[in-house]
Amino acid sequence: MKYQTLIFVDPSKIDDVISIIDKSVTGYTTVVDEIAKRSNDPFKILISTIISARTKDEVTEKASNALFAVADTAHKLSKLSEDQIAKLIYPAGFYKNKSLQLKNTALMLIKDFNNQVPDNLEDLIKLPGVGRKTANLVVTLGFNKLGICVDTHVHRIFNRLGYISTKDPEKTEFALREKLPKKYWIPINGLLVTYGQNICTPISPHCSKCELKNICKQNAVTTNR
Repeated sequence: MKYQTLIFVDPSKIDDVISIIDKSVTGYTTVVDEIAKRSNDPFKILISTIISARTKDEVTEKASNALFAVADTAHKLSKLSEDQIAKLIYPAGFYKNKSLQLKNTALMLIKDFNNQVPDNLEDLIKLPGVGRKTANLVVTLGFNKLGICVDTHVHRIFNRLGYISTKDPEKTEFALREKLPKKYWIPINGLLVTYGQNICTPISPHCSKCELKNICKQNAVTTNR
């Protein structure tokens, strides 16, 4: 399936675009990226990513550390009650719903996957609370396999630039699979999440200090700083 693309710059220049973004976020990192660097544990990456949904990075880090101090394996997590999990991950967004998802994820890993985190999208999306975004992040950060994790920042920025024209993150993922060079598939989420949090923000982005402002189409930008 082909998706509409808008040429905001010669496609061969995408290397320059990514390089500018990379330099702009030097010193920043996402909490899940940091957990991946510290532990290289697919289980911790999976669990922290589930916790991170609609939750600020600093809260995700605190909640993940609290949970892993008590339960850093599927077996240990499965032994906790939903209330115990909820108290450990509070105040993560929707912590009560996530406590059920985390409990059931641990049970499913034990029952259906021999106590191992799957290394493929097809099996990962069977787990409670796991969609394509989370599954791709686990595949890329947990197993260093090709995938494109598209969250709201990746979706917004590539459309704002005019690199693609898509309506939702899932369509963005498939559009990028067709167009984005594979060498950027794994790091692109971490780069654009930090870029989206600090420069290309959802509302009133910092266009005045963005080095891509001369080639960005600023799609859907009504105000900027």
